[in-house]
Amino acid sequence: MFTVSSSLLGAFHSYFKTQRELALENLALRHQIGVLKRTLGTKRVCLKPSDRRLWVVLSRLWSRWQQALAFVQPATVIRWHREGFRRFWARKSRRREGRPELDRDVRALIRKMSASNSTWGAPRIRNELAKVSIKVSRSTVAKYMVRQRKLPSPTWRSFLDNHAKDLVSLDFFVVPTATFRVLFVLLILAHDRRRILHFNVTSSPSAQWTAQQVVQAFPNDSIPRHLLRDRDCIYGKYFRRRVKNLGIKEVLTAARSPWQNPYVEWLSGSIRRECLDRVIVLNEQHLRRILRSYFQYYHRSRCHLSLEGDAPVPRAAQGPELGQVIELPEVGGLHHRYVRAEAA
Repeated sequence: MFTVSSSLLGAFHSYFKTQRELALENLALRHQIGVLKRTLGTKRVCLKPSDRRLWVVLSRLWSRWQQALAFVQPATVIRWHREGFRRFWARKSRRREGRPELDRDVRALIRKMSASNSTWGAPRIRNELAKVSIKVSRSTVAKYMVRQRKLPSPTWRSFLDNHAKDLVSLDFFVVPTATFRVLFVLLILAHDRRRILHFNVTSSPSAQWTAQQVVQAFPNDSIPRHLLRDRDCIYGKYFRRRVKNLGIKEVLTAARSPWQNPYVEWLSGSIRRECLDRVIVLNEQHLRRILRSYFQYYHRSRCHLSLEGDAPVPRAAQGPELGQVIELPEVGGLHHRYVRAEAA
């Protein structure tokens, strides 16, 4: 009796509904009847994805959709809607948009450069690519590099920036030979363009020998104002007197403070990591030949972060009109220079 009364009351209330509401109600009821007929004889009502989508749409178009819903709870329809929302944005976010993909040849070149030059990082490779007019970001280069074990690299800090053009550094480092002798390498470095002004090798350094190297390093009017060095006892009275007679003012670092002479210390480390750690030195003549070859590469080809990706001897960028990028071995194949074919 209650069911009949509620049906009559619902039919009377339909007289006051709009045609749109009646159409949506009729659609909802017909759909539910169709679902019940389709699942007749089963223990539970089985809904297809199209059924769920229909009720999600009805919940957006009709404010009284819950009154016509019989076989599921309203919260279930709301859950369907939220699940559809998540799937929609998940599918949309999978679209590959943004920057265009890097050309395959450039990716292969980055991998080849990183494999051929194990000590090069992403900034070095990016600067080398810029010299052949291939513009890529540092992060893109790092993405396509061949992963290798990172070599230890000490940090360093700059000082006396205001006197960089008038300042040179001097320092020694030792190299063992195949016969376990110890050779001493003297470096004199100009700070402005990281140029190696002079180097020499000896097995028995002295104050007289070191002073003579300073005299040979600065002929004519190329004498700097300041010479930065450590407090090694090899720089005795004779050395200090000769340097003073040249009109050079010495700047001494604090004891046991190599970071106060960062440029030449970093240069010594670079020579070891990029050259001497990969060869066996036979004697003084052999060491001079190796260093001469490396310093030629260092001045003409090696890109420096401190020089905005340029070499001490400036390198001009080469455009694509000069042909394909080719690889030129340097320092016996330890490093390479990348140029366009017609500019080689």
